[in-house]
Parts: sequence; C-alpha cells; structure tokens
Amino acid sequence: MSRLRLAFGLLAACLAAAPLAQAQDYPSHTVTIVNPFAPGGGTDLLARMVAQKLEQRLGKSVVIENKTGAGSIIAAVAVQKSAPDGHTLLMAPSPTMAVNVSLYKNLPYDPLNDFIPLALLAQTPFVLIVNPDLPVKSVADLVAYAKANPGKLTFASVGPGVPHHLFMEVFKSMTGVQMGHAPYRGSLPALNDVVGGHIQLMFCDLGPAAGAIAAGKVRPLGISSTFRVTEYPNIPPLNEAGVPGFDAVSWQMIVAPAKTPRPIVDRLHRELLSILATQDAKDQITKSGFLPIDNPSVEGLQAFVKSETERWGKVVRAAGFAGSQ
Repeated sequence: MSRLRLAFGLLAACLAAAPLAQAQDYPSHTVTIVNPFAPGGGTDLLARMVAQKLEQRLGKSVVIENKTGAGSIIAAVAVQKSAPDGHTLLMAPSPTMAVNVSLYKNLPYDPLNDFIPLALLAQTPFVLIVNPDLPVKSVADLVAYAKANPGKLTFASVGPGVPHHLFMEVFKSMTGVQMGHAPYRGSLPALNDVVGGHIQLMFCDLGPAAGAIAAGKVRPLGISSTFRVTEYPNIPPLNEAGVPGFDAVSWQMIVAPAKTPRPIVDRLHRELLSILATQDAKDQITKSGFLPIDNPSVEGLQAFVKSETERWGKVVRAAGFAGSQ
C-alpha cells in the first residue's frame, strides 16, 4: 500500500510540475496571432503593433495570420481547436467575445468557456462616413435623405454582428431609416467601395478611415462614442449630432484557448500589460484610431466579458437580430 501511495504521489508531483516546466520552456517556437479580419483594418493594425513588441519580449517570432469570414467565427474556431500551449492566440474584438452569442443560433464556440482573456488592448470608437457625392452634410441631412429615398442607400459592413453592422442597425432603429446591407471581409475593402461611390456609407473604425477623411475622399458625420476623439475634435459624437442616446464603442482583446496552462497565461498577461504601459504603444494605439483602456486581472477580464455579453445581448435583442444568423 505504501508503494502505491508513493507511486500516486510521484505521479501527482509530475503532473503538477508539468505546467511549470511547459511555461519555463515557453515559447518554444513561433507564436501566431490569428486575426479574424482582412489586412489593413483596425484589428490588423493593432495586432501587428502587439506582435512586433511581443516578439521582442518573448525572443521568438510572432506572426499574424488572417482568417477572415463568418463574422470572425472561422478564426475563433481555428484558435479554439488549436493546441492550448500559448503558441496560437486570437485577436478577439467585442463581436467575437460578446455579440456573437446572441446573434447566432448555433455558435460553434463558447467565448466564456473556450477562451481565456489575456488583455484588453484598446477601445474603438467608430466614425459614420458617407461618400462626398451623397448630398448630405450632417446626420440630420442623412436621416432626411434616407426617409425621402427609401431603399436607395446601402451601407457596408465587415459581416453580421461586427460593429460596422451592429452600430448601423442601432442607428437605423433609433432614427427610423431603412438601408440595404453589403457585407465585406474587411474594413479596407468596404472603405474602398465607399470611397469609390459603389456603396454610400458605413461605420468605419478610425484607423483605416483616417487617410480617406484627411484626403476628403469621405465625409465624416459623427463619432459613435459619447465623447469626442482628441485627434478628430471637429467630428461630433452622434449623441450630440442628432441621435440622442447613441453610445457604441467596440473593444479589442487578445485571448488564448481555455486550457492554456496558467503560468503561460500569467506570463502573457504580464508581457501584454507591460507593452500597453509604454508610451510608444500608447502613441501607436492613438495614432491608429484606438483609445487606451484599463486592464483588470485575468479574472477581472473574464467578468468584463460576461458583463459585455449581457449588455450587447440586450442591444441585439432590441434591434431584432437575436438568433438571426
């Protein structure tokens, strides 16, 4: 019996030591950050900034893999099924972690149970932009034009349930206008078609839209947040520009598969928070059209995801899109 207890004791000790040994060897090869959207969009810009700085800290290559489609589901499932060893991470914006649960009837992953959050990277106000040839110069003009020309306007998005889509559905609901919907695989191709006049308008993340706004290729009508963005002081919040109560800000998170050993989770959490605390990272985040955001503990991040899931679930249900995909 004593030999059996000794054997079980040794086995338990080995099992307990395994995650620590794994963490000490981490990373043993290239780390891949999977981005659910096309290159050139806001999520991609943020992912590449993080990858560059994380590579310097980990001492191994950190690469970006773009897996587009299905409102970020393809990317999420790929990471969900990957080895939980810290070598495959996911750029997980608010739709992936908090909106898709309510939007999809049969979501093939569970954000709360299949992933563990490592860090919030930034929050993302969006800007409502129109092609300059559209005869509107304000939100009031847009609402009046849409009501006078039912079915004539089409807005671009990056797929069902992402901010580009959901924010416009909220706008439509609050203003009583009707528009068509044209989904794309990324902010940049959608923006290009708005610039080209093939699509009349969209909610776009500020990073990709910045150049087009500066060049006068699109006309900004309002910011989705209730506060003004420092870099764009002349673009009013929609809340002030004719849609009282409008308040919609996305956020960007990076997550790992749920069974990733806790020592690796803790290391990545520390490294990411250290990166985000640097002035260079803060400057790059701001210049890319994002805003810095505070980070709680890993457990606090899990609570944040749960609360955001509840908040956006109410929005999706109010807009009539619950289980629509």
